[in-house]
Amino acid sequence: MPAPFKLPELGENIKGGTIVKVLVNVGDTITKEQPVLEMETDKAVVEVPAGLAGRVAEIHVKAGDKAEIGRLILTLDSEATPATPAPAPAKAPAAPPLPAKPRPVPVAPPPALAPTTAPAAGRVPVAAAPSVRKFAREIGIDIQQVPGSGDGGRITEEDVKRFAKELNTSRPQVATGPAAPPLPDFTRWGEVEIQPMNAVRRKTAEHMSLAWSQIPHVTQFDLADITDMEERRKKLSDRAEKAGAKLTVTAMLIKIVAAALKTFPKFNASINAAGGEVILKKFYNVGVAVDTERGLLVPVIRDVEKKNIIQIAAELSRLADKARTGKIGLDELQGGTFTVTNLGGIGGTHFTPIVNYPEVAILGIGRARREPAFTDKDGCCQPRLMLPLSLSYDHRLIDGADGARFLRWIVEAIEEPLLIPLEG
Repeated sequence: MPAPFKLPELGENIKGGTIVKVLVNVGDTITKEQPVLEMETDKAVVEVPAGLAGRVAEIHVKAGDKAEIGRLILTLDSEATPATPAPAPAKAPAAPPLPAKPRPVPVAPPPALAPTTAPAAGRVPVAAAPSVRKFAREIGIDIQQVPGSGDGGRITEEDVKRFAKELNTSRPQVATGPAAPPLPDFTRWGEVEIQPMNAVRRKTAEHMSLAWSQIPHVTQFDLADITDMEERRKKLSDRAEKAGAKLTVTAMLIKIVAAALKTFPKFNASINAAGGEVILKKFYNVGVAVDTERGLLVPVIRDVEKKNIIQIAAELSRLADKARTGKIGLDELQGGTFTVTNLGGIGGTHFTPIVNYPEVAILGIGRARREPAFTDKDGCCQPRLMLPLSLSYDHRLIDGADGARFLRWIVEAIEEPLLIPLEG
């Protein structure tokens, strides 16, 4: 009996994407959860698993097609499926667990949401597990307003996600100023080439416009003397390589940033402007901007405060490689609380990075250079390796004095390693 397989939900606020590769052929026998497509969304390239098992009778898409959620992908002959799923054929081995497993489409629509309804007077407690309450706080949702679909009106994590999606689709578009005037006909002056934006570039443009329109940016600059740190890095690099990691300045700074965020919790927060609240996060996930052929991606290293620098270096290398090869998972791009971007490998000194909304701060790293500097010990002028740092932050929450103290703390932690165990 023919069974249709349609494109399932791929993640929060993802409506579809472009098919990169079809991983099966007509006549193949596939198992449930076996990857059948590679698909580029506006965030990453993801593998799409089959929702049922059977023999592929017909393929309805090809590489390059744009597909939205619900589009027919395959027709399977379910009668060909054995009672006990056979091992996957050699050309399509069972894939490792997907980083972003699509969730099934609900059979019945949820009750109508009322995102603008005020919470009940007196803040009557609602039925929800502590993990669900924590999740709602992290994404800035008032759990009092979420309708529950569980037994007795109990609120599930799916209810919170559904409510957040409804808020995003129902709220008015952010005013970003007057519409841009139409472009002139550039062919009047010479030859042109028109290149369409890929999905990552379009998403980056949208997100940067949102961040710039929502966040009043201030950028603080400073210099850190990394002469001693660079000597230690070179001395310990062999130890890191034995553990399968490359010890870099970025990896060392990520660890310092995590200690700074614990010391200055305001920088590890988000602003819920609609609710007049500041959400202080008790976890420390640092995103690192990675330059790829498809555009800028920001993989997230989770729980940085619990990892040593070698572990951070290994994870940074793994995530950067996955980002550049298009194999990064959606969940590996989400959940960041602070971002680091390093342009030192390209050049330049200071720059003004844009805060990665809904975070409130971002640290930019320039290229270190040797400069003459007077030392405090003997007052002599000596060549020192100086690292330019640029801290952009949300001025709604962070004042200039706060920004200066935070960046100064990072500089002092670079120059005095004992500061982290002492204060961090």
